[in-house]
Amino acid sequence: MATLNRTTAVNPAQASSTYWMDWFRHNLSRLVSMTFLVVVALLTLMPFIWVVSTSLRTPSESFTLPPKWIPVDMDFSNYAEVFERIPFWSQIANSFIVTLSVVVGQLVTASLAGYAFARLKFRGRNMLFWIVLATMMIPGQATIIPLFLLISRVFHLNDTLYSLILPGLATAFGTFLLRQYFMGIPDDFEEAALVEGANQWQIFSKIYLPLASPGLSILAVLTFNAKWNDYFTPLIFMNTKERFPITLGIVDLQGYMATGSISVVLAGIVLSTIPVIIIYIFGQRYLVQGLMMGGVKG
Repeated sequence: MATLNRTTAVNPAQASSTYWMDWFRHNLSRLVSMTFLVVVALLTLMPFIWVVSTSLRTPSESFTLPPKWIPVDMDFSNYAEVFERIPFWSQIANSFIVTLSVVVGQLVTASLAGYAFARLKFRGRNMLFWIVLATMMIPGQATIIPLFLLISRVFHLNDTLYSLILPGLATAFGTFLLRQYFMGIPDDFEEAALVEGANQWQIFSKIYLPLASPGLSILAVLTFNAKWNDYFTPLIFMNTKERFPITLGIVDLQGYMATGSISVVLAGIVLSTIPVIIIYIFGQRYLVQGLMMGGVKG
């Protein structure tokens, strides 16, 4: 019996070592993946961390070598100077008005056009859809001159917020995106609604539009981000400082011949990115869901 007990006894140290070796073997791929993601996340966040850090320094400390990631004496006066040098609140309001108007407009036009291309049968549908897609291949710089002439000489809307809103209401990308969502919805819903006596508008608004909410969410997030950061279009159409969006206001902080304080400029950048970060935090779940669903539908 004594011999049997000595044979079956397990060394606690050896058991613990075996347990950790098995755990490490089964979780090695996960550890490698997490390490890679952490490194990529840090590399991605480093520019923004440097922007926040530099916005809290004095101008003389902005380009010290080697660079200091944590400011020694935090200077919050740079943020106060942003409000003194530009009409920040009016410019941020202009950006909100333009961006939200374009987002709502694109959701309306893209959902209607996407539904028409996906569910309605009419002559020349495919040809018209390919023409709409072809407009995505034309860079904005190639159409800005005729667009400027149209806005300024035909509609006389130059230097107004309408000149930034109206050209952005239609979207070829949004039409394509929502068309794919509508095409992925089974025909059974439409057939059942037609049996119940519903018309096309009721089918669209009460059945297909709610089912395409992931596509609408991803279009809203992407459009908000693109329009909020748009610099080229306001540079062409806007002249009055009080009507500038915040993208032009940040450039205005640089001063004549870029002689302004880099710390003040970066403080303005931090303030202007806060709304985009908030929108992304609340919309990232819908963005990921929309991208995943859009990848498997068609």
